[in-house]
Amino acid sequence: MRSLLKKIARWTGLSEKRCPVCSALMPSGTGEVCPDCAEAMQPRTGGYCTKCGEMFGCNTDTPTICAACRLDPPQWDTLHFHGRYDGVLRDMILSYKFNNGLGRTRLLSNMAVAALQRSDFRTPDLIVPVPLHTKRLQWRGFNQSTELARALGRALDRPVPKTALTRVRHTPPQTRLGLKDRQSNIKNAFAADPDKVNGKVILMVDDVYTTGSTLGECTRTLRHAGAAGVDVLVLARAQQEPA
Repeated sequence: MRSLLKKIARWTGLSEKRCPVCSALMPSGTGEVCPDCAEAMQPRTGGYCTKCGEMFGCNTDTPTICAACRLDPPQWDTLHFHGRYDGVLRDMILSYKFNNGLGRTRLLSNMAVAALQRSDFRTPDLIVPVPLHTKRLQWRGFNQSTELARALGRALDRPVPKTALTRVRHTPPQTRLGLKDRQSNIKNAFAADPDKVNGKVILMVDDVYTTGSTLGECTRTLRHAGAAGVDVLVLARAQQEPA
């Protein structure tokens, strides 16, 4: 019976592995995604600022600190990310967040872990996801940043405490606002537990860096509660359009 089921699966195509991104049939011996999607989601390994992730030059250029961050550095210490927020990666993250795409958790989590391991990272004491307000969490059903943080916690054998950083004020989505409005919208929206973060080096995790307003406010809150250091890891870094 088992042999018959295998034959039926092979005849009907049920035994073929499909790409979790585009659903195309996967050639045997390929990785987690099809070759086309793997090419479209190549990681950014060089030519970017290690503070803010701004990209310049080409992928083979040595990562460095950009001029803007030398003059006015962000509140966190180092930024790690997989790639640019566009194309296939952007579509996959949006589907993951808003179309109940939990089936892509493992793929995106593996990308987050690999992004950290490619860089010269310092091992954190604990890992903290950017939190959602309870109302937003109930509407969406899960926090994508928490799922990524848990995967990193398993990979690094580090705790991911639930209440180290919480969202205490419900605000309009940042995506609807400009830079100045984003900064005022998110101000004092978070609270950190000093008992959990005081004296700790923290790896803060989110899915996308857009303007940095949310990450900056979270970092400010963690440092105010006594965090000794804050590094940031995101899946994707959005590039600002030139003025």
